[in-house]
Amino acid sequence: MRTLVYGMNLSVDGFVAAEDGDLGWSAPSDELFEWWLAREQAVELFLYGRGLWETMGSHWPTADELPGATAAEIAFARNWRDTPKVLFTSTATTETRWNTRVVTGDVVAEITRLKAGEGGPMRIGGATVAAAALRAGLVDEFEIVTHPVLVGGGKPFFTALDGQVRLDLVETRTFPGGTVLTRYVRR
Repeated sequence: MRTLVYGMNLSVDGFVAAEDGDLGWSAPSDELFEWWLAREQAVELFLYGRGLWETMGSHWPTADELPGATAAEIAFARNWRDTPKVLFTSTATTETRWNTRVVTGDVVAEITRLKAGEGGPMRIGGATVAAAALRAGLVDEFEIVTHPVLVGGGKPFFTALDGQVRLDLVETRTFPGGTVLTRYVRR
């Protein structure tokens, strides 16, 4: 059984993106970026909703070619391109760039199938797709990286659930600038 991890940067008021989709408030320190890099390199399959996939795809495929790219940014870009991805979308597409397979059907059924298979950890990104997996009880671990900012509205990290989900805290860490990681596993 594979592990499914849901982790993203979020504001203190619980949003992963501002109303206008802006993510600029979550600029990581070098230390936080390196932590994310190590976590991403441990993942064998990325599961994305269309919005986050487009955001990542607008920068990371060629980020290793940008002037002044750091060693960590180069490694992150190469890892992102090379790691297999599943794009969940309700719009028909034949998008196959960057090692991506498209799924237009039942999100929960496909994630359940993937979890039951062999392999290493999977990371789910995109609040809408993650909400479906969370409501279905498929998320095993939460990596919540809270930045010291209130954005006032936007896309929430968590959506309404059908009931409580009990968690155990397994890690906390503070990064430069006051960003705090809290990592939980489902009981």
